[in-house]
Amino acid sequence: MTTATAPSPTSTALPPRQVWKRVQGVLIVLLVLVIAGVTFAAVRSGTAYGHLDPRSAGPKGSRAAAELLKERGVSVTVATTLDDAIGATGPDTTLLVTGPNLLTPSQQRRLHGATTGSDGRTLLIAPGPSAASRLAPGVRAEPHRPVSTLPPSCTLPAARNAGTVDMGGIRYTARDADATACYPSDGTPSLLLLKDGKKGDTVLLGSPDFLHNERLAHQGNASLALQLLGSRPHLVWYLPSLADPSATSDDGISDDTDDRGDEEEFPGEESSFLELIPSGWLWGTLQLTLAAALAAIWRGRRLGPLVMERLPVSIRASESAEGRAGLYRKANARDRAAESLRAAARTRIARLADVPTHEAHTSAVLLPAVSARTTTTSDDLSTLLFGPAPADDAALVLLAEHLDALEREVRTS
Repeated sequence: MTTATAPSPTSTALPPRQVWKRVQGVLIVLLVLVIAGVTFAAVRSGTAYGHLDPRSAGPKGSRAAAELLKERGVSVTVATTLDDAIGATGPDTTLLVTGPNLLTPSQQRRLHGATTGSDGRTLLIAPGPSAASRLAPGVRAEPHRPVSTLPPSCTLPAARNAGTVDMGGIRYTARDADATACYPSDGTPSLLLLKDGKKGDTVLLGSPDFLHNERLAHQGNASLALQLLGSRPHLVWYLPSLADPSATSDDGISDDTDDRGDEEEFPGEESSFLELIPSGWLWGTLQLTLAAALAAIWRGRRLGPLVMERLPVSIRASESAEGRAGLYRKANARDRAAESLRAAARTRIARLADVPTHEAHTSAVLLPAVSARTTTTSDDLSTLLFGPAPADDAALVLLAEHLDALEREVRTS
């Protein structure tokens, strides 16, 4: 009797062509999202700015204040490096430092040395304890308080003219008795003005909120911003950057340990990681996450056990067999098809050979009983009933024919 040929490895894994057909829809959707995101980022790349940026029209930007200053004849220059900021200092210049806590200790000392004696005005936005001690020696930063509407409670003309403003945040005390303290929060001022020589001064502000576009029209915020920033004909709007070359070398290693210890008590001293990420990237990540979740739901498998249901119509056994064979062929599962044929043949032959049904699939019991009723050798029977999977479709058809022939021989013996 001719037996099935030696098998090649087969499995229920889908061929690459079918895998591609299943995933190409998801890949196309992801490609469209990536292209849309890149296009959106490219379109907005020239107009997206950060907090307190005089070019930003967003809620946290400061474009409104910058435009009002320009209308009043004040020139506004944006500086992103320490060298540009220091080079612009002078008696006719106001230097606004939006992020003094981003400066390294050596940068802070360089900035203080350049502004001292320049006879200009320096405004520091919410410097923490370490930054305040270097940029304004003799000043002590007190714990942060929520921003609220506060009265000036001082004799500073700019504050008295502005009236109540949105102030608070970090508060400051100074050893200098001539310092002007305004807008106290819980008894401690959140605006502190220090005289520097005859004409120069340094102003520490506990919060930047009154400069934001969304708050500029509230209370006396606009008045205070114009008076503090417009006292000189030139305004340098310094936006410290981590990419500044002057930040690469720093000799203040021991001071950094003190900066880290102030994070809990002074939450406004350093920006969080999320605040440093452009808003477009956050929205893009959220959209991609949502798209991935929807794709997972779309392609997800049904959970739970299968539920047996009565068929709405009767199906002939031949049609069911053909349908199942078609699925096996589509999945290239010759091993599963061969095992199904052999299992059914062993069950039928076991009954003909007086072998118990529960022993029908045990070669040690079935093969001797069948061998006694046929002329086929034990080795051929073992290969036919318990052998490996066929190597191709032709071998599978040949296996089915040999199983039918064996069953007929056992039946007639």
